[in-house]
Amino acid sequence: MLKQIEGSHAVAETIALCRPEVICAYPISPQTHIVEGVGDLVKKGDLKNCEFINVESEFAALSVAIGSSAAGARTYTATASQGLLFMAEAVYNAAGLGLPIVMTIGNRAIGAPINIWNDHTDSMSMRDAGWIQLFAETNQEAADLHIQAFKLAEELSVPVMVCMDGFILTHAYERVDIPEQATVDKYLPPFEPRQVLDPANPYSIGAMVGPEAFTEVRYLAHDRQICALEVIPRIADEFKALFGRDSGGLIHTYLTEDAETIVVTLGSVAGTVKDTVDLMRKNGTRIGVVSICSFRPFPKDQIRAVLEQAKRVVVLEKSFALGFGGIVANNVMMSMQRTGVHVYTAVAGLGGRPIIRTSLTALFEKADRDELEDVHFLDLDWEVVNRELDRARESITSGPTAENILRDLGPGVAKAV
Repeated sequence: MLKQIEGSHAVAETIALCRPEVICAYPISPQTHIVEGVGDLVKKGDLKNCEFINVESEFAALSVAIGSSAAGARTYTATASQGLLFMAEAVYNAAGLGLPIVMTIGNRAIGAPINIWNDHTDSMSMRDAGWIQLFAETNQEAADLHIQAFKLAEELSVPVMVCMDGFILTHAYERVDIPEQATVDKYLPPFEPRQVLDPANPYSIGAMVGPEAFTEVRYLAHDRQICALEVIPRIADEFKALFGRDSGGLIHTYLTEDAETIVVTLGSVAGTVKDTVDLMRKNGTRIGVVSICSFRPFPKDQIRAVLEQAKRVVVLEKSFALGFGGIVANNVMMSMQRTGVHVYTAVAGLGGRPIIRTSLTALFEKADRDELEDVHFLDLDWEVVNRELDRARESITSGPTAENILRDLGPGVAKAV
């Protein structure tokens, strides 16, 4: 059924169609509307046979989810930003125990300084915890990916994060096709847990493992991720056959067949990038786009197969490793070893800064001329940066950087870029 609906509520309704049995919730913007939505469905009786558990923190939310999943219940939770960091220990535990938990991440920047707007720093901080990470480009894909996530998690016995851009997607109203319950039931079978809580046959999980077996345990976790590279496209094909639309998979390509420059990105910014590419194509620039849906596991073979025909690659990403450079770009570079294709990093949209077509056009034109620096910060205000660098050189007591910059820019700052 087509609905004009907020992204968070579309996800909430879709999660309910997946028939979770336990939902553990703690609010943090911008994911709050999702758990509010499923909580309301439980309260009204629209989502039956589901226990909605209010907890006292994000750490408690995932800890309860671990317990319910280990006991044999289909389990869901959601978080964002500092909340994901607060549950970091449990994030690693859920993956190490092989529990098929599905969790939405409403992507948001991590402080300090405090920032509630969108970038990908939160999900990237947990990229190596052992969870599958799927990134949604649109609200339709965000809803669809949750249905696939439960199937993927339960087939491989591995937890899955569905990452959707905070506010840009979670709070945007657009048309989304919410499927019928019967169609979801046909695609997603009833949960058959690999382990259940049986008082007559007690056993422990999360046991201590010493040096004699720890490497083997970690390798097997790695192997599940590698297996997912085959399962993810298969379940996406099954989804398309039943629901009639493309969603999910490993990567999406756009106008890459003859492209000399290919832009790699993930999340909602892919739409703006495609619009920019369309305009540049009209002016004769041979440019295309690869949008990554599965960041973990990373589809290096599929990435390489598309990119190795290009002359250059620009990785546009909403996060970066301080003191090093691009996180996504580093993965792309590893995929492109010995191809001779130059990979540029463009960091953009940090803390919710708008990514606009005029800036992208200038960026891609510069890359097309091979004049782009290896790590570029889109729309960086060098005047502000250099003023703070001068202050730091002049005084060892220059104070916190963020506060200095805000004082310089003046009250009520929202400097246009």
